[in-house]
Amino acid sequence: MTYDNRGTVRKVLIITLLLNLLVMGLKAVVGYWTGSLSLLADALHSVTDSANNVLGLFASKFSSPHPDREHPYGHQKFEAVGALGIAAFLGIACFEILQGAIERIIKGGEPVRILPPELWLLLIVLGVNIFVAFYERRVGQRVGSPILIADAMHTMSDIWVTISVIGGLIGVWLGYQWLDIVLAFPVGLLVFWSGWSVLQANLPWLVDQMAIAPEAIHEIATSVPGVLNCHDIASRGILGRQVFIEMHLIVDAPDVETAHRITENVERLLQERFHPVRILIHVEPPEYKSEQISFS
Repeated sequence: MTYDNRGTVRKVLIITLLLNLLVMGLKAVVGYWTGSLSLLADALHSVTDSANNVLGLFASKFSSPHPDREHPYGHQKFEAVGALGIAAFLGIACFEILQGAIERIIKGGEPVRILPPELWLLLIVLGVNIFVAFYERRVGQRVGSPILIADAMHTMSDIWVTISVIGGLIGVWLGYQWLDIVLAFPVGLLVFWSGWSVLQANLPWLVDQMAIAPEAIHEIATSVPGVLNCHDIASRGILGRQVFIEMHLIVDAPDVETAHRITENVERLLQERFHPVRILIHVEPPEYKSEQISFS
């Protein structure tokens, strides 16, 4: 059984793309006016927000959960690949931010000039970022979309970056010019951490890491009347999004019809617990014995 959330994902990505373009434009303009390195770095961070939305739209278009001849397990890993693209963009942004800060320390530069109206513009930018992050995360969790959750994590890092930059510019306004350069370094570290978190969240899906503990599947299967044991249990995917389960089932059944009914009861319980899930069961006779629940 499959669940297609692509329509909702595309709608959210289009809305956030427009908002991120607005945020990027405001940061770039204010950064150019003031000469703030930390703000220009933050604008670069926002460029990756917009690029991530475009990448997410492409990934969502090709990530159908429905199987076809060339992709009998569906196309959902396209979405995880898109999330890894976000991690790559974050790595590039981190490098650019730190490189710019080091160059400013070595070569120097023009002093930063900031006025109250420009600080108010940045507060508006901060409000838009907060809305985008919580909107994407809420919808991503509701529909089980890794691309939305990953992008929300990226935008959440953007919120802390913007707060740091605003704090630094307030300090610059009060006469502490060095704050602009100093704050560029934690901005880079926050960007790196966000990319690392996205990478950790999506690699298990791409490398087919276990999705459900085999002991949990074994407990459910053996609770069904007629099931003597099950072994060689394997699972992959992401809970709440799509999980694939395979197992060998030893049944106490005198005929094929009874064995079929027992396996359907096992599938029903697993569907209720781990929906959506696709299950493949290999039925074996009572004489077969194996204590190997999963693979060593």
